[in-house]
Amino acid sequence: MSVVGEREIAEVRRHHLATLAYEVEARGLRCRLAGPDEMVLGVVGPVTRRQIMVVATPVGSGWSYLWSGGGMADVARVSGVADQLARLLS
Repeated sequence: MSVVGEREIAEVRRHHLATLAYEVEARGLRCRLAGPDEMVLGVVGPVTRRQIMVVATPVGSGWSYLWSGGGMADVARVSGVADQLARLLS
């Protein structure tokens, strides 16, 4: 893979994670981009202090979110993913 391709992937990954961060914060959760190139989103339940780590990864012809505990969803379902994370962390 070329360096340009890696940069593009990193930018798309950050975009998807930032979009999810906006949605989970709207539901009262706290989050933080972490890791090299901000490639992981840590989401924390403010009351329970439980945490879930989320990544965005290319899958087939699109992108998916993957999170600890075996969760997986297409990035187009960002609102539903945020709802699910909120339930898991409540």
